[in-house]
Amino acid sequence: MVLPFKHEPLTDFNQPENVQAFQAALEKVRAELGKEYPLVINGERIFTEDKLVSVNPANKEQVVGKVSKASKELVDKAFEGANEAFRSWRKMAPEARANVLFKAAAIARRRKHELSAWLVFDAGKPWSQADGDTAEGIDFLEYYGRQMLELAKGQEMEQRENEHNTYFYQPMGPGVTIPPWNFAFAIVCGTTVAPLVAGNPVLLKPSESTPVIAYKLVEILEEAGVPKGVLQFVPGDPAEIGDYLVDHPSAHWINFTGSKATGLRIYERAAKVQKDQHFLKRVVAEMGGKDTIIVDKEADLDLAADAIVQSAFGFSGQKCSACSRAVVHEDVYEEVLEKAIALAKNVTVGDPSEENVYMGAVINEKQFNKIKSYIEIGKEEGELVFGGETDGEKGFFVYPAIFKDVNPKARIMQEEIFGPVVAFAKGKDFDELLEIANNTEYGLTGAVISKNREHLERARYEFHVGNLYFNRGCTAAVVGYQPFGGFKMSGTDSKAGGPDYLKLFMEAKSVSEMF
Repeated sequence: MVLPFKHEPLTDFNQPENVQAFQAALEKVRAELGKEYPLVINGERIFTEDKLVSVNPANKEQVVGKVSKASKELVDKAFEGANEAFRSWRKMAPEARANVLFKAAAIARRRKHELSAWLVFDAGKPWSQADGDTAEGIDFLEYYGRQMLELAKGQEMEQRENEHNTYFYQPMGPGVTIPPWNFAFAIVCGTTVAPLVAGNPVLLKPSESTPVIAYKLVEILEEAGVPKGVLQFVPGDPAEIGDYLVDHPSAHWINFTGSKATGLRIYERAAKVQKDQHFLKRVVAEMGGKDTIIVDKEADLDLAADAIVQSAFGFSGQKCSACSRAVVHEDVYEEVLEKAIALAKNVTVGDPSEENVYMGAVINEKQFNKIKSYIEIGKEEGELVFGGETDGEKGFFVYPAIFKDVNPKARIMQEEIFGPVVAFAKGKDFDELLEIANNTEYGLTGAVISKNREHLERARYEFHVGNLYFNRGCTAAVVGYQPFGGFKMSGTDSKAGGPDYLKLFMEAKSVSEMF
């Protein structure tokens, strides 16, 4: 019997024993930095001359690991193995596939602090953010295993005399998972194991910024019993193998999380039927956001300020769900702004591998320069009232930045920055607050802070985002509780961590038998 799903508890770092345990994990990982990691193709470890080099974003001279790069020829080999593995993996009992995920969850739980410590070094995550990332990955394993058990039952159909009708789900075939660097365990795990437990072999191409923690996931899944060829680990240069993976005639689906530009490119390329391809590819895409917290005039203003700061600056704003727009009723605008600035002054910034800080460095030099440029743009479009400093000497540090009196059509109110930058704009009434909130091309997450029930109910249907929160921040969706995915240019509304997700990697089949 499988127990009901319950999400993985987070670690309380106010407890000294938890601090000591995490520090021990950091030291364990520190002793393993700089190692080389192979590709995994058909169960074989393959080292190549070309390597992806992961560095600690907070200490760019510190090499976390060197991971071999796949070539097009090795991608072909991986697809050949995946096609062969599909013959047996698709026939394995759904209960057996689910049990692989449950065992992987148990392994990850035992190694929880170690995995989080790898996230600290590989992705630059502060302790609590890394802990949440690992916990979410465990949740995906537990939740998708249970969802597979439910889907295996099929659907009840209407019956007629002398006729028996059945309706069930079957896997599609091999496909490609292309996850991001910002949730380098959770999203990598979720986007890999969902199609896998559904019966599909997976070619996993992790982000070139965080390949080491992705390899650790591969190790866990292999230990849990994933057969050879079912999971192929093919990191590489996107310019060399990105299009090749998407275009490949053996790729039945592409599961992507990342930028809008890359997502649109994948969506377009996947639509073209290749030579020897006898099916239409399915694209599951989550492509980012420009997320708004609305603060109504009837609101808990302390709660509003806390929600804005937590949602804007958690993991340095490097979340597609991060609050980058605070749209506040003019009657309470100045008070909310002042409270947010006061809270932002308490945000600590530093190297999370050395101390438990609230914010670490941003992921790499490219993002560092991009965020810096947006801060300069913001100075032309509004008034910088707090922070905005940058320090690229040792690591890629960007300090929290708050802008006020920004035009809702301004670039920093419209374009995804992916950094610790939040812009404040005001509205004269709830109609205008809602209009501003909806005026971007994205529709991922949003929040409304209000005590007005009529306004909340209006927002429920008129605030056009896939994940909407009332009287809390707009980040921190929990698997099984708040299925995650957005509208418009935020993607295909895949709702990761929800009851419909596995179906995206399966085909429904109806069979009718006459007697």
